[in-house]
Amino acid sequence: MPNINFVPDDYIQSNESRRANLMCLILFLVVMAALGGSFVTIRIRQRACTAEESLVNARMAKMEESIRQFEDLQTRRQEMMRTALTTAELLEPVPRSVLLASLTNTLPPGVSLIKLDLTQKQDSTRAPADKAAKPTKYQAAQGRPAAEADAKSSPEKGVSIRMDIEGIAPSDLQVAAYIEHLGNSVLLDDVALVESKEKKIDDTAFRQFKLTAMLNREVHLTKEDIDEIRAKAEHTIHQF
Repeated sequence: MPNINFVPDDYIQSNESRRANLMCLILFLVVMAALGGSFVTIRIRQRACTAEESLVNARMAKMEESIRQFEDLQTRRQEMMRTALTTAELLEPVPRSVLLASLTNTLPPGVSLIKLDLTQKQDSTRAPADKAAKPTKYQAAQGRPAAEADAKSSPEKGVSIRMDIEGIAPSDLQVAAYIEHLGNSVLLDDVALVESKEKKIDDTAFRQFKLTAMLNREVHLTKEDIDEIRAKAEHTIHQF
């Protein structure tokens, strides 16, 4: 017996249409919810990135300020060092660079310096008034007496500078020649040999010596003297 459907076709089509509309509405709501969640997530990430960027910018600004302060300190330190060096050159009767150049100029062939110590101390007594200053060859050539050089000498005469010199030489002959050269220098007084002993370097025998000397407090160097000493020192370095 054939099945007879008493439901009208219009009713069936209406139900199917409602089901399709409901499914579309549900899908639309799901898509809108996904889009809304994505938008909220993106906004949260943007705010987090903005906050992190602000924090990084603040750190960079702080680091730039620290670098600027460090550069200012370095500039001030360099200025203070230049001032200190200038002051030291003004206070010292003989610049240490010139003294070292003078010690290098008088080195005999084969002799090398390995150590130089300068000890400065205040003397309770001044040098005798009748001790004449050693004139440099420029002063002697120009006929300037030692008294004139003494009048222009540094006010730091009450400070004595002791030098401990160590070096090596091929033999005692070169050591004696070096002591003689230092003794003839207008910059030094009381040059004395403390020790001279044999030392081997790569199976080669050398004489290791120690000397002491005092800086002449009465000496006064002109600009010509200093320039000549430094020129000789540069020539000696080129020879080495």
